[in-house]
Amino acid sequence: MAKLLSCVLGPRLYKIYRERDSERAPASVPETPTAVTAPHSSSWDTYYQPRALEKHADSILALASVFWSISYYSSPFAFFYLYRKGYLSLSKVVPFSHYAGTLLLLLAGVACLRGIGRWTNPQYRQFITILEATHRNQSSENKLAAPDPILPCLFPFLRKESRGGPSRRGVALLRPEPLHRGTADTLLNRVKKLPCQITSYLVAHTLGRRMLYPGSVYLLQKALMPVLLQGQARLVEECNGRRAKLLACDGNEIDTMFVDRRGTAEPQGQKLVICCEGNAGFYEVGCVSTPLEAGYSVLGWNHPGFAGSTGVPFPQNEANAMDVVVQFAIHRLGFQPQDIIIYAWSIGGFTATWAAMSYPDVSAVILDASFDDLVPLALKVMPDSWRGLVTRTVRQHLNLNNAEQLCRYQGPVLLIRRTKDEIITTTVPEDIMSNRGNDLLLKLLQHRYPRVMAEEGLQVVRQWLEASSQLEEASIYSRWEVEEDWCLSVLRSYQAEHGPDFPWSVGEDMSADGRRQLALFLARKHLHNFEATHCTPLPAQNFQMPWHL
Repeated sequence: MAKLLSCVLGPRLYKIYRERDSERAPASVPETPTAVTAPHSSSWDTYYQPRALEKHADSILALASVFWSISYYSSPFAFFYLYRKGYLSLSKVVPFSHYAGTLLLLLAGVACLRGIGRWTNPQYRQFITILEATHRNQSSENKLAAPDPILPCLFPFLRKESRGGPSRRGVALLRPEPLHRGTADTLLNRVKKLPCQITSYLVAHTLGRRMLYPGSVYLLQKALMPVLLQGQARLVEECNGRRAKLLACDGNEIDTMFVDRRGTAEPQGQKLVICCEGNAGFYEVGCVSTPLEAGYSVLGWNHPGFAGSTGVPFPQNEANAMDVVVQFAIHRLGFQPQDIIIYAWSIGGFTATWAAMSYPDVSAVILDASFDDLVPLALKVMPDSWRGLVTRTVRQHLNLNNAEQLCRYQGPVLLIRRTKDEIITTTVPEDIMSNRGNDLLLKLLQHRYPRVMAEEGLQVVRQWLEASSQLEEASIYSRWEVEEDWCLSVLRSYQAEHGPDFPWSVGEDMSADGRRQLALFLARKHLHNFEATHCTPLPAQNFQMPWHL
């Protein structure tokens, strides 16, 4: 009976991976056996075949969960409609509660039938036995490699005593400046602000968060589930990936996938690329493919609330998740910070720049199709009459201040700008000057080289950014007769005399033409163009290490 109850309450078993070749497992990482092995076959879809009873019961429960999700999101409108029609009276609610109770009993019966179907399946019984043993004893011999939700938390968050250790709430974030500086924060002012603060909170935690991170919406995840399972199976079976869940300091479980290339002949395999996905991206089908094709070791992870990760993707939770991912890479996988590259696509630039700011010894940062600040992009999609509410909501609850964080990093940075980007432009994709990647570059250069990026340098870099083709870029570059050898010698001389820490005062006693040359040289080294739309996968040949002296 205990085993039957476990089958009723146990998680769904989606697939069983092919047996992993132990000879391919690198010696530096412990082998992680699968929960149940199956004979080799040309189609991994055939590895787990649920019995008819389990299969049909799963379909009914899945349909019920979809209807529940739709009801949840439409409940405010339904409540308003029922109220207007007078259906919320006691005489109408009581019969409705009887119907709801009957439906819940039927669904409970379907769940019991599914449990019986699982109990009659020897593969599921073997799986649930291993799962229960794993929960009792979380040792490396018992770790499971099957899809969520069956993986236990394998790597708890490590408190960094040298940095004071984060609180349960989370790691440190840069806080925005007050909207009205110098105003006395009296009790009366707080009371006046309270309605606006409540409205901002409600908008951020309902509509705002789901618009910003659509990948956290259950219906989208449900639709993508077959693709995600197939992508996960490909990483495990073909790339020898190892899946683990990490426990962040806020209690969220972060789903990760690690592919180790240190045992290969490719020298870039010694470097680890930590990938930060976009707002509807998952490591199963996301940007991890680019560094994988380029031969690097890769660590992918899912945002809180995405697929196998728990929680909700607010900035604090995002930073907490990124922190435990970096800790995992250093303390469990054995990579030194100097061998770690942070690579982000789109909104992943927030966690990437946070990691660069918090772990300044990482080797490099690569930001693809990212932006400087969320406010201009949020204002783009909302009505003008909501400008004040949108700005306040973003600053207080969804403050993705990528440029501010990136300016606190001293290492090499490469920005990749999509010339046909339709997401991070504030007007139309054809207006390349409205691409917020331009603002990210300008803020970075103005922070690092404030004398070079004075009026003349800023103007010429804007002209270069306005070029819509490689021919126009080269034309502007040659018009100002940029001598790269001279630029390099000036920068190296300054570095040898004053050290590597930014900001630099180079260009202070330089002619206007000299500042223009240096500004163009630096802009070209820090930003590469990629002629594509926002969601086009970045080819491996475009994944290049940032320039450094």
